[in-house]
Amino acid sequence: MYIKQPQEVETIIEGGRLMGEILDELAGMVAPGVSAFDIDKKAEELIIKVGGRPAFKGYRTRISEPPFPSTICASVNDEVVHGIASKEKILNEGDIFTIDIGMQYPKKGGYFTDTAVTVPVGSVDEHTMQLLNVTKKSLFKGIEQATVGNTVADIGAAIQKYVDPQGYGIVRDLVGHGVGHAVHEEPRVPNYYDKEREAWELKPGVVIAIEPMLTMGTREVVTAEDGWTILTRDGSLSAHFEHTIVITEDGPVIATQRPSEK
Repeated sequence: MYIKQPQEVETIIEGGRLMGEILDELAGMVAPGVSAFDIDKKAEELIIKVGGRPAFKGYRTRISEPPFPSTICASVNDEVVHGIASKEKILNEGDIFTIDIGMQYPKKGGYFTDTAVTVPVGSVDEHTMQLLNVTKKSLFKGIEQATVGNTVADIGAAIQKYVDPQGYGIVRDLVGHGVGHAVHEEPRVPNYYDKEREAWELKPGVVIAIEPMLTMGTREVVTAEDGWTILTRDGSLSAHFEHTIVITEDGPVIATQRPSEK
């Protein structure tokens, strides 16, 4: 588990604050008729303006893969994560739109933060809004457990305990992760109880991204032909909320908290 030093934590918190402000501005752009490409273009502009570098654009897990083409992951409706922000992806009334965004701050030799929000496009029905509300609340259920002496397993257990009785699917093929020195670090942070995660004790200076992904149907997912976009296997709606969290002696610090959440 990567322990960050106090100076590193300070930079992560500063970058996270900027990331939260940027995500709020991008979420405010979401409306019927807007393209994901327009939001993506604005995202890159804002990240560069504050002295950061987009963490996702050009990202690849192995050299044989094509680099990710967008600054944001732009996922609509049954797209769980990693949707590409194309000009053809136009938002329609009643859609839900997930903006997942990461930044290295400062842009050279800096530290990474990662955050996401799912936003209704115009008006959505009450069942869809409930999915968004439950997913967001499940994130904070997980954050409550991100305390010194707890384990990564406690985070997943709290999310699952809250979500399961409400009947939503918890995606298992995708999980949260450590973050800071790189976009993705150890430990894996599942959104369900995993006994193996009991070995990962949370200590001051640990930085993790907690990111529940819930669906209205199956928890099973598939990868689209573009090689990046992950969709629900049954076409059901999916929501995704994420924050970068710093473990401290005084409790969890939400580095990427948005101004609208305060």
